[in-house]
Amino acid sequence: MRKIWMLTLALLALTGCKSPEATVMARYVPERADDFVYENNLVAGRFYGEALEGNPTSPGIDVWVKLPGKLVADDWYKGAMEDPDYYHHDHGGKDCYKVAVSLGGGASAPLIDGTLRYPSTNYRSYDMLEERPDKVVFVLHYPAWQASDDVAVSLDKQVTVLPDSYFCIVEDTYTFTGAETLTIAAGVNRHPALGTLVDELIIPGRYALWEHASDQSIEPEDGMLGVAVVVPDAETARITDDGVHGICTLEVRSGEPFRYLFGSCWSKGEVKTAENWYEIVKKQ
Repeated sequence: MRKIWMLTLALLALTGCKSPEATVMARYVPERADDFVYENNLVAGRFYGEALEGNPTSPGIDVWVKLPGKLVADDWYKGAMEDPDYYHHDHGGKDCYKVAVSLGGGASAPLIDGTLRYPSTNYRSYDMLEERPDKVVFVLHYPAWQASDDVAVSLDKQVTVLPDSYFCIVEDTYTFTGAETLTIAAGVNRHPALGTLVDELIIPGRYALWEHASDQSIEPEDGMLGVAVVVPDAETARITDDGVHGICTLEVRSGEPFRYLFGSCWSKGEVKTAENWYEIVKKQ
């Protein structure tokens, strides 16, 4: 047996066998305000952690645009150690999407009496469920908050990142008391106050937009962004009463998974037009 093992090692050395190159990643980022970053070969983004609470406290997904190909998030965070605005400059991609206190690029939240009821904290802990070169699965935990006078809610957000897709797969589990069911909305910030919206798609179970960069505070951006949510079981999609979000909704019971996808693209990559983006969204 030992001879077989030694021969195997020798053969691997001679053939130059290497571990598969990663096409996805996700990790906790303690060096940058408790961010939790995700990425594949087409898209990247982050969730806000405890150290950033108040600046902002928001469940929103912060979309990062990038050119197709290699993973870049670790290099961008490394650059940000010397220049805090590093990833707001174009290094084959950048952070040029405005989240503030919103659903950002595809988060979800309870919708009660026509109002989105955000968590009172950012995510506070996480678990890595699977971590392979071609697949990562993680869960972000949001502690219980008072969504209304009668309803207390907590959230476990499970996200699956796979290569070669503009979309990530989400399974949000809301645990709540004070109600038999809750309406949960997955959505996208339309940035009405910034006037960046150029076009949008609103069809059953899908909301998508095509817009100019919504955060140009560091440098201007001449590319276009596509952002979308897909809720396969939802029968409708609509604009919220305040005009801030495009959403798809479902009624769920406590502990019942709310499954959907969120995605994004950049016109400097392979998706050049709103029509291109909408075709991708429709196929999800």
